[in-house]
Formats: sequence, structure tokens, C-alpha cells
Amino acid sequence: MNKLKVGVIGGTGMVGQRFVSLLAEHPWFELTAIAASSRSAGKTYEEAAGSRWALEVPMPEKAKGIIVQSATDDKEAIASQVDFVFSAVDMQKDEIKALEEAYARLECPVVSNNSAHRWTPDVPMVVPEINPGHLDIIPAQRKRLGTKRGFIAVKSNCSLQSYVPALHPLKDEFGLTEALVCTYQAISGAGKTFETWPEMVDNVIPYIGGEEEKSEQEPMKLWGHIENGQIVNADGPSITAQCLRVPCSNGHMAAVFARFAKKPTREEILARWAAYQGKPQELGLPSAPKQFLHYFEEDNRPQTRLDRNLEGGMAVSIGRLRPDTQYDYKFVCLSHNTLRGAAGGAVLLAELLCAEGWLDR
Repeated sequence: MNKLKVGVIGGTGMVGQRFVSLLAEHPWFELTAIAASSRSAGKTYEEAAGSRWALEVPMPEKAKGIIVQSATDDKEAIASQVDFVFSAVDMQKDEIKALEEAYARLECPVVSNNSAHRWTPDVPMVVPEINPGHLDIIPAQRKRLGTKRGFIAVKSNCSLQSYVPALHPLKDEFGLTEALVCTYQAISGAGKTFETWPEMVDNVIPYIGGEEEKSEQEPMKLWGHIENGQIVNADGPSITAQCLRVPCSNGHMAAVFARFAKKPTREEILARWAAYQGKPQELGLPSAPKQFLHYFEEDNRPQTRLDRNLEGGMAVSIGRLRPDTQYDYKFVCLSHNTLRGAAGGAVLLAELLCAEGWLDR
């Protein structure tokens, strides 16, 4: 297949950098445009991002010489150069909503890592292994926007990517009714490193703005259904969350407590996790992990440093499944927050959009 030409708007931030890194050798997509703020416009990507490059891998050679454009002022030029864009801009929410819709109205599809459009009723918020059917809302969104090709699709919050995949295969089978979740989130989720955020060394902060609301509410949209041109949220299960920032570079961990209408055995839960496959695995998408959910029998796994990069950082690790005295079961989960939880999840979503024809020229 001929590669689709791709742009990254917001390419100098940490998630934008991860997009640039993942696209360097992608078999389906070719990075041809990078946009950022007007301060970076006109510079090479190496000049604009070089001193702030925060990833553990080197900046791709192919990206260094790309001239950065203005995400806001050069919309028409960027839209004419690419087949779609990834959005990782750092702006006010209303500004992001307007900017992403502007690109979509220029007939340039947007795959967004941002939260701005997660609650727009006709914008699909998709974890590809969980709710790929929500992409069927795109024609309704195109009708509202007045576009033939342009649309916006978003991924969910990074913290959800650890525990929602573990709950999903159990939800309908055993009637998940309640879940209590405590997340322990890496500093890269705030776009930081230990060099730029030394206050996090030897520290835990028991508050992340807006994160608990997202963790409790966004799963309801993932588990919702399409009705009359919009996505209607699910009524349950009930989720309560507490989110902490911990001194890890990458990797969000979650401690999960779950109650079911029909209590499964431990063996039934493990069997559901082991057998679960989503659309990305069925289609063999390039970024899809072969095994979506990995269970560790060791009492001390998963561990952030050991397991966050499992299957290229795109798998979810689970461990310590055991009965609880107040809930039915408790367990822990782990996912890589800037790969599965951010840029990698968005790239996988773009691969699904491509495979199902939504990005056809």
C-alpha cells in the first residue's frame, strides 16, 4: 500500500515527540509535516525540539530537518500536505476544540490525544480493543461539520488504559456492578521528566487535576452506544477513583477492586483475560500487541520498570488477582502511559481507521 502522509500538530511536547518517534519507521504512515506554536515555526524540528527532547530514544533522523509550521496559522498549508493529522497541542480546551474542528472542516481527519472533544456527543472516543464500533458515528459527525472526508476521533485518558482493558472482558459476562480504582501515575503523564520536575524525586502528590473525574466518567462513554447520531453513555458500572502522582518516569499503575452480580471464579477471570482479543489483534494492525492482556503469576509483578515496555509498550499487564474482604476481587494493572496511553494508542486508532476505510483519500 502507498503510505498515508501524516502531520503532527503539537509536535514539540512530550506526546508530540512520541508521535514523531513512532512514525519514523511506520509501515503505513509517513511523517511529512510537524506543527507547533508560532515560537517554533520556521525552525527545523531539531532546532525547535532538540534541547527539550525528553524520550529515551534518539530523535529520528528523518524528522530533524522538517521545518516546523504554525499549528494555528498554517492550517490550510498543513491540510494540503497530509492525509490526516495527529493532535497533541497544548492549548486551552476551547482553543483545541476550535482548532481540531478547523482541520476537520479542511477535510483533514484528526486523530487526537487531547481531552477537548472527548465529550462531544458525535466524536468517537475509542480504545481499539474495546469499542471499535463507535467509529460508526463518523458519518453523523461529518454531517454536522459539513465535510466529506474530515472528522475528529479521540483516544481516552491515559490512566484508563491500565484498568479498563482488564475490566472490559469481565463486564458483561459476570455483570460488573462496582469498581474502586487507585491509580499511581508517572510524571511523563504531566509532560515532565525528573530533570524538569525535581520536586517529584522522592515524592508522591495525592492530586492530579481533573484526573479522578476522567477516570470515573470516561469509561461510561467507552461502554456506551450509538443512538440518533450521538454516543449515549452507559449507566454503569459505578466507578470511584483516586489518582496519585508517583516518582516514576513512565508507566501508570492501578489498584482495582471489583464487585460482580455473578461472582466468577479466579480461573474464569484468568481464562477471560487470556482469551481476550480485540479488532486490532483480529486485523493484525502494525502497532497491536499480539497478546493484549498479560497476567503475571508472581506476587511482585507487574513492576513499572520491568513490564511497562511489554510488547512495545502496547500491552496491558495484570497481576495479584485475589479475593477481597469487601469487594469480590482485587488486582493490579500496568500500562505505558505515553505509548498505550497516549501516542501509541492514537497511532493504533489511526491504523484501525485506515484498515476500515475511514482515511481513504
